[in-house]
Amino acid sequence: MNSSRLIMPMVIGGIVSSLLGPGLGLAGSQQVPAVNGQDLQSQVKGTATKVIPAVVSIASTVMVRDQAFSDEALPFGLFKEPPSRRQYGQGSGVIVSPDGYIITNNHVVADAVDVEVILADRRQYKGKVVATDPKTDVAVVKIHASNLPIATWGDSSHLAVGDFVLAIGNPLGLSRTVTFGIVSAVGRADVGVADFEDFIQTDAPINPGNSGGALVNIQGELIGINTAIASPTGGSVGVGFAIPSNMARAAMQSLIKTGRVVRGFLGASTQDVSPPLGKILRLPDVKGAIVTDVQAKGSAERAGLKRGDVVVRFDGRDVMDSGQLRNLVAQSPIGSKHRLDLIREGKGYQAELVIQEAPRERTKKSQAASTASTVHPLAGVVFDDVTPPLARQMDLPVSSGVVVTDIEEGSLAEASGLQPGDVVLELNRQQIHSFSILQRLADPLKPTDLALLLVNRQGNIMYIPIQGE
Repeated sequence: MNSSRLIMPMVIGGIVSSLLGPGLGLAGSQQVPAVNGQDLQSQVKGTATKVIPAVVSIASTVMVRDQAFSDEALPFGLFKEPPSRRQYGQGSGVIVSPDGYIITNNHVVADAVDVEVILADRRQYKGKVVATDPKTDVAVVKIHASNLPIATWGDSSHLAVGDFVLAIGNPLGLSRTVTFGIVSAVGRADVGVADFEDFIQTDAPINPGNSGGALVNIQGELIGINTAIASPTGGSVGVGFAIPSNMARAAMQSLIKTGRVVRGFLGASTQDVSPPLGKILRLPDVKGAIVTDVQAKGSAERAGLKRGDVVVRFDGRDVMDSGQLRNLVAQSPIGSKHRLDLIREGKGYQAELVIQEAPRERTKKSQAASTASTVHPLAGVVFDDVTPPLARQMDLPVSSGVVVTDIEEGSLAEASGLQPGDVVLELNRQQIHSFSILQRLADPLKPTDLALLLVNRQGNIMYIPIQGE
């Protein structure tokens, strides 16, 4: 990373791993009339007053293992975890439905064991992370409340360089902070914050703690979610980035509906047009997305795309590069039809693209399945003795026993439904009062043996059987 250009997700604290309900109407953007200074000031004041109540402060807590301690390795992949401590982070969020759905950044709430939401009127609520999408850095948090003030969605595709914008959030812990500026650029990619990037760049000052806050136009419509800054110092230098509202809203709706983001998929590899390639391919402009490979039975093949085709427009909208084409396809509904304008061997063509769903990425779960019958039934589970301080930290219903603090993705235990925070009461009908007892009972188990756990999950007692195939 260039030392003069530090990209920072804007969350206070150390929880960054790297900073709308159905039926809500989409407000259309309006042309801003020419105004004198006094009219502009009145409009900015009115917009701030309108939006501030819908912007919240989000305090997140994660459990961090003390690196000064080393893991105590035990048979079959079991570990007794060294002491953990709480680490705090602070960001912002925007209420977008009266019943308590809040949009924020993934990096604000990633891995959080506790989320507290503070409204502009100082009311406090326990927040639940509904779902997150690291690929767009979007997350959804829900609070149990009603008749809440909301921000109205705007259409980010109408934004242009020079448009007035306000950034509203809680930078450096200073709640209800409003800053004013313009849209400095649109369509910024390669920022290095998320996989899918189409950022709005603004000079409205944003700082740590602004992550997840609102970027609104002069009418008070939500047109972006503040996410990161580029800075050599870590503070605002007038180069901030926000996720466009159209991308954020689509991700949020999918997260609420399915728990994940369902994306469209081109079924082809593409690359940007460079000046030499533009000359070779006889292109009128150095823009577009060059098709470099077409997957069998994919959307691109069905649409008739070939290697060497250059996609220059998507539904009449100019395609500047491969990243923009990827974003346009990803945000399109599955099964929807779109017109592609192509240049093939110097001549113009048109094709109809029917969007297919992107294949799900292979996870550790599929890899673990192949070896499920050869591992200990409790492999990949991290346990720790429950002490009164740990019980308070993890909000456990008991203050003694053994608690699950972590589970490897794809392990037998995860597939069987065991969760971090579960307090183990019994293993194969034998009572568990300490980690040493659990270890003594777990040691003799073979890969094909049953591990029948009785657990206390936030006051609910349940059996969880774990057994290899």
